[in-house]
Amino acid sequence: MYEIVKVEDRIRVPPERLGMEVKEAILESASDKYVGLVDKRLGMVLMVVSVEEIKEGKILPGDAGVHYDCVLNLLTFKPELHEVVKGEVVDNVEFGAFVRIGPLDGLVHISQLMDDFVGYDKKNFVFTGRQTKKTLKKGDLVIARVISSSLGRENKLGLTMRQPGLGAIHWLEEERKKKMKGKK
Repeated sequence: MYEIVKVEDRIRVPPERLGMEVKEAILESASDKYVGLVDKRLGMVLMVVSVEEIKEGKILPGDAGVHYDCVLNLLTFKPELHEVVKGEVVDNVEFGAFVRIGPLDGLVHISQLMDDFVGYDKKNFVFTGRQTKKTLKKGDLVIARVISSSLGRENKLGLTMRQPGLGAIHWLEEERKKKMKGKK
């Protein structure tokens, strides 16, 4: 889930940025510090949206930079358990499919792909359901549910597509067409 998170922090503006407007210098310095950071509480920080409040700067002994206590608004991405997400299959390997969900990749283990026995074609990197003949390949758009999330040192995101309304979008469209055909 994408969120705007408000944080209070002390931001150091290095000497080479002291000629800039204070707000702009703080924004750039805060971006250097936060963008790309992955934190268990915040999630992944994508950008510093704005600097909301700036207190008086302080110069510390032995440091040519200026330190400002500020309030920042950060754009973050933090997948929540049971959240339904849309993504693209970026890689298929023997044990499952990697799906890009925003800035992170999640794994749909082979056991969580579909309610069918799943075969894997190593040559073409394609999963196929034995009875349903459903296929899943790189580039397919999917809807999945987050079943595990571990952010920090190693970012791990577990996904499932074995629940009603989840799966490759082309599977869902085929099911919808069959239902519509049956109603006529």
